[in-house]
Amino acid sequence: MPELTDADLRERVRARYAAAARSAEETRAPGCCGDAGATCCTGDVGLTDAQGVHVFGSALYADDAASGAAEGAVAASLGCGVPTAVAGLREGETVLDLGSGAGADVLISAGRVGPRGKAIGLDMTDEMLDLARGNASEAGVTNVEFRKGYIEEIPLPDASVDVVISNCVINLSGDKSKVLREVARVLRPGGRFAVSDVIADPDMDATTREGMRQWTGCIAGALTAEQYESYLDAAGLSGIEIRETHRVHAQAGSAIIRARKPRVAGGREQRHE
Repeated sequence: MPELTDADLRERVRARYAAAARSAEETRAPGCCGDAGATCCTGDVGLTDAQGVHVFGSALYADDAASGAAEGAVAASLGCGVPTAVAGLREGETVLDLGSGAGADVLISAGRVGPRGKAIGLDMTDEMLDLARGNASEAGVTNVEFRKGYIEEIPLPDASVDVVISNCVINLSGDKSKVLREVARVLRPGGRFAVSDVIADPDMDATTREGMRQWTGCIAGALTAEQYESYLDAAGLSGIEIRETHRVHAQAGSAIIRARKPRVAGGREQRHE
């Protein structure tokens, strides 16, 4: 892959997500780029693996897991998991979804935190933000907010959210360590991090690592589990748990990654096994 700045990479990712949002708005059907067999998030990988099993997108949501979200929001999902299923959301909490896309996980979260809580979606793509706001209106959900911004520069105050979720987006960042430092900054003491993300096998080959379509397809930029744990620890998060859920590529899997911000500054919690 030619040498790219973080800004170059960000623009290529933004362009693919903008195309995905436009297609979802036009078709209101699963997938993107005009048909269910193509996708603007997953590049060459597609929504399915080589055996035709869905490893990305709306098929990962069981009916009960998608409760509270508009059908169009779930149909337009390009994620690799269901982070809301493991975030342990509680009434009255404030939830932040990094790279919120069409808003499915924001709307699901809003239902779980209730009217005393709030769900915030952060996305850098105008088209996705417009789509998400439309989906929220369709679902009749009012305790949500969608903000434009970068996950490396979260536009929220320190210690302002209880839970940070994300669905296959952190791996698209060119500076993942900065993203995780920002996560730690905006979490309240005792706050939780619960995301779905792609984890690379330690022996991922150079060809995969260097392919731009694999980058924008959520694979090439993925950290190994060891790297992810190291970045979370460096950001000051504890209680780290990384658990693969399914394979998405010959050299990568989708995983649930969880951690917690210690209640005491500098504190450490035991790592989950």
